[in-house]
Amino acid sequence: MSLLDIFRGNNETDWMLDIEFAESVANRAYLKSIAKDTVLNFVARTMSTLEVTFKNKENVDDWDYILNVRPNSDMSAATFWEKFFYRLLDDNEVLVVVTDDNQLLIADDYYRQEYAVYEDTFSMVTVKNYTFKKTFKMSEVIYLEYNNDKLEVFMKGLFDDYAELFGRILEVAMRNNQIRGTVGVDSSGTVNNQKSESGETRTERLQKFIDKIFTSFSTKSVAIVPKLKGFEYEEYTNKQGVSNQSLDELNKMISSLIDVVANAIGVPTALIYGEKSELDSNLKAMKKTCTSSLVKKLQDELVAKILTRQEYRDGERIKVIKVLPVSIVENATQIDKIVSAGAFYIDEVREENEYEPLPNKEGQKIIMTKNYEEQLEGGEK
Repeated sequence: MSLLDIFRGNNETDWMLDIEFAESVANRAYLKSIAKDTVLNFVARTMSTLEVTFKNKENVDDWDYILNVRPNSDMSAATFWEKFFYRLLDDNEVLVVVTDDNQLLIADDYYRQEYAVYEDTFSMVTVKNYTFKKTFKMSEVIYLEYNNDKLEVFMKGLFDDYAELFGRILEVAMRNNQIRGTVGVDSSGTVNNQKSESGETRTERLQKFIDKIFTSFSTKSVAIVPKLKGFEYEEYTNKQGVSNQSLDELNKMISSLIDVVANAIGVPTALIYGEKSELDSNLKAMKKTCTSSLVKKLQDELVAKILTRQEYRDGERIKVIKVLPVSIVENATQIDKIVSAGAFYIDEVREENEYEPLPNKEGQKIIMTKNYEEQLEGGEK
């Protein structure tokens, strides 16, 4: 005779085996998107401060308003560029189409037809719930590719491995803080399968009562339940110390994921965590390893799509500025030395710091202080 046969021979255990004693565990949360969203949102917010300027080009009021104020009827410029760069980093590419009424729309889906000699085309371009019937040529759209294979491989492959480890750590954390209890039921003299006036058996009514008790204990800060004859509930939770080791491991795992994504994109991890130590050096590092390439990609694309070849030859330019701008106050000493030594024009220094040239060509003069003046042969001037 097996152990199960002994249980089946006992009337009390026969009906108690039908009762659900455990609350189902919540769906396993891998949190695998936290690292990606944390880093990509940080970079996108940083890039959203950009400003597009035009040099030596006339009649740019429409483009200036579209690129710096309101790209479309639903987004401000900051919101548009934030979504633009998030899509670029997340999908490794981004497509923006220009409508007939001069609105810039970020495509959600599209099909790209590539050609060896002719320019590529984009068809079935979908924005929100609308699909354009028009086929757009490459020269008619703004299209950027990120080409970060390291990030792409990480997103598709390594996250799966971390996801399983996330789930295991979460399970341990939930077990450490799980509510555990036993229910004692006196079933003597009772027909458990007999239905009441409501059509429920004693087993079903008891199950509902157990569910109510568990809900009360798990959702309310103060829980009071009636004490019934023949029914005893005893809880074993928190009768011994609970270790927080699993939670610490979970936090470390999330941080390690953020570190890997940040390193793949070129963002110093100290900036992600808001650390103030070595802030200036970290900002300079981010500008060199991350934002400068993104600014260059956008700037080249705007020049290619807005300016003609002849306009470019004539000296017309488009600049993308105000992304992690340099503080002229903090760099006043270095700027003074560069200008006073006569090494550069004032306008050259202003352009390097993303400022417009001085009017009337005042910035096209070489200034040299007495300390740097050329000495005459045989003595001072």
